[in-house]
Amino acid sequence: MTAVRGTEVDIPTQNGTADAYLAHPDDNAQHPAVLLYMDAFGLRPQLQNMADRLAGAGYTVLVPNVFYRHGRAPVVPLPGFIASDDRPALFEQIFPIMGELTADAVARDADSYLAWLAGRPEVAPGPVGITGYCMGARLALLTAASHPEKVAAAAGFHGGGLADDNDPESPHLLADRITAELYFGHADRDHSMPPEQIERLDKALSDAGVRHRAEVYTGAEHGYSMADTEAYDAEATERHWTSLLDLLGRNL
Repeated sequence: MTAVRGTEVDIPTQNGTADAYLAHPDDNAQHPAVLLYMDAFGLRPQLQNMADRLAGAGYTVLVPNVFYRHGRAPVVPLPGFIASDDRPALFEQIFPIMGELTADAVARDADSYLAWLAGRPEVAPGPVGITGYCMGARLALLTAASHPEKVAAAAGFHGGGLADDNDPESPHLLADRITAELYFGHADRDHSMPPEQIERLDKALSDAGVRHRAEVYTGAEHGYSMADTEAYDAEATERHWTSLLDLLGRNL
């Protein structure tokens, strides 16, 4: 793996300043950009480690604190290791903040993130890739739909509510706007993305002619890629890395 440089950066947006983490190969060269959307627990060392690994594979990776409207990360204080018993109290604080990330807000923020990346000397000209986790999978899909001219590949891992017929802003409703190639690594023990939503998402993308692949990771739980949580599954996580790097390698 290539040596990596990681730095904390600030990104001006239409609604304030978003703190973020930027990782890139430490070689003074330009590399394709990847926008990494956090899970609901937020920008923290675990996400920085993931960005570093992706940067080591040859990408310039930006991880924005998408909750920046409520302050700099950590917006919600976290234990060093997130156990199942910690989740109810944490989500009592997190859910209202998540609810403010409407499709319009996500699109506005993505404008800022992508424009900032395009101006960086570490970023090569050309399209970008996106990867998103849990909540971030929804943000990845919404960004692919709102910026089809810029996003060539988008992946979502253990995402929830991606094809919810009870949600007027469910991202599957925007399938006809997407031109990127998509990949999904669903968890089969994920109540937030049940089989009927997986099927509904696949149908919406197929009907829209979107290139995509969805796999269900047997035995994996919601949040399986996060090593600082009790949901972590090492085998599923390595499978996710293989699939993500294959997707980015084909398109960037």
